[in-house]
Amino acid sequence: MITPAAITPATTACTSGISAGVFERSRKGENALLIQPYRPGAQDPTLLDEFVELTRSAGARVVATLHARLERPNPALLLGTGKVEEARALCEATDADLVLVNHALTPVQERNLERALERRVVDRTGLILDIFAQRARSHEGKLQVELAQLKHMATRLVRGWTHLERQRGGSIGLRGPGETQLEIDRRLLSKRVDLLKARLEKVEVQRTQMRRARLRNQMPRVALIGYTNAGKSTLFNALTGADAYAADKLFATLDPTVRRLAGLQCGPVALADTVGFVRDLPHDLIAAFRSTLSEARDADLLLHVVDAADPLREERIGQVQEVLNDIEAGDIPQLVVFNKLDLIEDAVPRSDRDEDGAVRRVWVSAHSGAGIDMLREAISEKFPSARIHQWIKLPAMAGRMRARLFAAGAVVNEDADEEGWSLELDLPERLAAQLCVGNDADASALRGQLGAELDARAEALAALT
Repeated sequence: MITPAAITPATTACTSGISAGVFERSRKGENALLIQPYRPGAQDPTLLDEFVELTRSAGARVVATLHARLERPNPALLLGTGKVEEARALCEATDADLVLVNHALTPVQERNLERALERRVVDRTGLILDIFAQRARSHEGKLQVELAQLKHMATRLVRGWTHLERQRGGSIGLRGPGETQLEIDRRLLSKRVDLLKARLEKVEVQRTQMRRARLRNQMPRVALIGYTNAGKSTLFNALTGADAYAADKLFATLDPTVRRLAGLQCGPVALADTVGFVRDLPHDLIAAFRSTLSEARDADLLLHVVDAADPLREERIGQVQEVLNDIEAGDIPQLVVFNKLDLIEDAVPRSDRDEDGAVRRVWVSAHSGAGIDMLREAISEKFPSARIHQWIKLPAMAGRMRARLFAAGAVVNEDADEEGWSLELDLPERLAAQLCVGNDADASALRGQLGAELDARAEALAALT
């Protein structure tokens, strides 16, 4: 449901009060009037449809909608005075206690509309922020949402404590006008923003370390991206067997989830499920979710998931590409996955290839599982690098090499006995060759196990060339 925090900040006189008061969530339902502004000749009915879905995802009930033609946006209200009066009358007729505007509002426009309509007013950015606040589950996600909310609120602080107009000192030399409550709120908000940034930097360091571990193993990185509610999390679960949260709602997934996707011909890959995109995604959210979006930016392959049953799927593909360009991920190779094939009558799974024979599109149903094996094969084609998968025996003195293999993520299974360790390895051929280099006992022990396999592959390659 829409929270008051997304519209007017509850000012407090302490840092902890900002954290608790600003994000306290009301349990009351909301009756919302939706206003869809549009420019002459540019009316798009799908904009309102998507805004209705956003509203329902936030927990509000749509009681009325209103289109507003914008030839010259009013600097004070965005809308014309006549349209504002029409909106007020519609609110009274439908008992709407919330007005949602599918357009970015300046702080002045937001306050003036609230005075004119005598109801809370939320713009598109505030609505998306509110949905994100409800969906965030991890510590990192909550920090990111709070940071984006505070940045959005920074220019929207208003005086909420008229009885604390001035904070005066009471000791000799400290008496004077002091700070206004608004100044105190801004200062405390600024401190909170700095604190959140510092905490997110620590989380980013941890994520960077995990990504470096995957890089050391040279494990290919694949990220699921796409328009929100395209079925990314359901596809993620179908591929990996994970139990990531999936629901038929916008922005069901905020926090990135990374799992090892095994059983591919190319060897295992690291598969990441990321936040869904939407048109006109607020820039504060893009900045705040930089660590989440980095899973897409640092990927070797993007699985661009598209709702195959969406009549606007080609338009959605273009909107996702715009966001990818914004986060500097537009040049990463993509494999388009048309999902929800079960919603199309007589549709069957298939792969579409270009003139060079490379797979470009795969049609699947994550819900029924149809086409999942075909998608696995397509992913394998994108990473044709050779891998070594075999059991080796390391002596007890080769503990350092065992640690290096675990650090590289190359160990699948392990059995230990008095003589040492039996390890089932799955690693890139190039990494195996690197680990075998050296004159120390550890490298020699591994070379004794893998050397014959590496030499045989090198001879086979030489014979082919």
